Amino acid sequence: MSTDTAKKDLLRGGQFLVKETKCEDVFTPEDFNEEQRMMRDSVKEFVDREIWPHKEEFEKKNYELTEEVMRKAGELGFLGVAVPEEYDGLGMGFVSTMLVCDYISGATGSVATAFGAHTGIGTMPITLYGTEEQKKKYVPKLATGEWFGAYCLTEPDAGSDANSGKTKAVLSEDGKYYSISGQKMWISNAGFADVFIVFARIEDDKNITGFIVENDKENGISFGEEEKKLGIHSSSTRQVFFNETKVPVENMLSERGNGFKIAMNALNIGRIKLAAASLDAQRRVTDLAVKYANDRVQFKTPIAKFGAIKSKLAEMATSAYVGEAASYRAAKDIEDRINIRLENGASHSEAELKGVEEYAIECSILKVACSEDIQNCSDEGIQVYGGMGFSADTPMESAWRDARIARIYEGTNEINRMLSVGMLVKKAMKGHVDLLGPAKSVADELTGIPSMDKPDYSELFAEEKEMVAKLKKVFLMVAGSAVQKFGPGLEEHQQLLLAAADILIEIYMAESGILRAEKNAKKNGEENHKEEIAMAKLYLYHAVEIVNTKAKEGIGSFAEGDEQRMMLMGLKRFTKYQNMPNVVALRNTIAEKLTSENKYCF
Repeated sequence: MSTDTAKKDLLRGGQFLVKETKCEDVFTPEDFNEEQRMMRDSVKEFVDREIWPHKEEFEKKNYELTEEVMRKAGELGFLGVAVPEEYDGLGMGFVSTMLVCDYISGATGSVATAFGAHTGIGTMPITLYGTEEQKKKYVPKLATGEWFGAYCLTEPDAGSDANSGKTKAVLSEDGKYYSISGQKMWISNAGFADVFIVFARIEDDKNITGFIVENDKENGISFGEEEKKLGIHSSSTRQVFFNETKVPVENMLSERGNGFKIAMNALNIGRIKLAAASLDAQRRVTDLAVKYANDRVQFKTPIAKFGAIKSKLAEMATSAYVGEAASYRAAKDIEDRINIRLENGASHSEAELKGVEEYAIECSILKVACSEDIQNCSDEGIQVYGGMGFSADTPMESAWRDARIARIYEGTNEINRMLSVGMLVKKAMKGHVDLLGPAKSVADELTGIPSMDKPDYSELFAEEKEMVAKLKKVFLMVAGSAVQKFGPGLEEHQQLLLAAADILIEIYMAESGILRAEKNAKKNGEENHKEEIAMAKLYLYHAVEIVNTKAKEGIGSFAEGDEQRMMLMGLKRFTKYQNMPNVVALRNTIAEKLTSENKYCF
């Protein structure tokens, strides 16, 4: 076992809910090693040279520019970060792949989409599921940008229900090839892709099957016009039509009927990468808003001095800081789990698949939280700019439009909310996460007498950590009672699942922010991180309010009479601060740091 992994008790996916995590055991952006910092700086330099100066051009549907930027990214090795060295990739760890995805995605959603579609769902299925021959033939070309990849799953009648696709694959009489016919839509990179991962159904199979299909217009492949979209204007998005397209039998990906599994596992990785792709966008939007607020003078005063603007800047920075904390916390857990499997003799593909699958709950949590944070951040960015924010001559308008797709990509946020709770309940049923024991303890606590001892909150974050522990009790109280009441039928109660998911999301995000700030403060002194401490406290304050609201909604949906009254009393106890934070002072502390540095500086 690696030294880093051996030092900490590595939690399984979802166990953050029932086990305490020490700040020393989480990875934060401040823990990047020298190689990672160099990679981050290289990507930032590339973006500032090749992408940001041409932002206006990306809004003019310049698909050729996107392709050109992608080719340059391939030449620098950025497209092959996650690809093993034997297939001409850089073979870097999961954290490094997150980092590249993070920093290359912030300038425009068009490149973010092209990069994500190519490196993730375009290349990864072959890397993880392909035969050795398939990997040798396709992956080096994809890793270097010689070829580009696309992923053909969605159909007009098969969106969230991905396994209901009607595209057919018929085996030829001589058994040498499959003939694929069908229609795929919303295919990113379709306009310049050289190879497609196509999902089709063989005969009346229960599950779809994956195929590697080379782009050849002479082989029954045709395209619709470029889609007219709200945002990501220079991301090539087309329908792809297959008309008896011949695909050699050796180009089947994995086994017959394994396509749905491939699609779902690709989405797990795609979800945490989409969270990463939302981070630098938040930094850049916050950066621009801070600079504009410092420059814009009204009533003879920079608007950055006004409390209303300070509030917005502080909230924008806080969501970015906490999103970074949670995303890299999960990324390192995944990397550690991958390394454990590698050290135990697993192949690269098996280790990565199982490592990510272990933290599928966290991947869904992060996808929802970060995609909604960038939408809120860009919306507030427009507001800081005022009338100028609504103008296409400033970058806020395109940032807002580009952000909107993130809540739909990789499974809608509604699907991911329900998945996060559903997967947690399934893990509990399998005994991978003990929810029943802690849930029973919470139920017993509700009928007991509350402790009247006066707690000691002298240590940094002592009360905040206690609040997080109490929020976990809220989830266990609500979800535990719901599981008891509905059993397997819980999945039919979607609005209850959505409320429970919001509680789960806030717990993970708030705890991650606190652990990051605590780790930095312990290392360098509280005085040097007072703004980060303020952000962690501010995020928690909002989390408590959200949990309170969502728990009431959930309790009211299934509990009545004495049971309802007891649970509501418990909720009041579990969401009560002993010392209410001064939210205005927290925001002012954060905003003053931002405006004095004139940038997002965390």
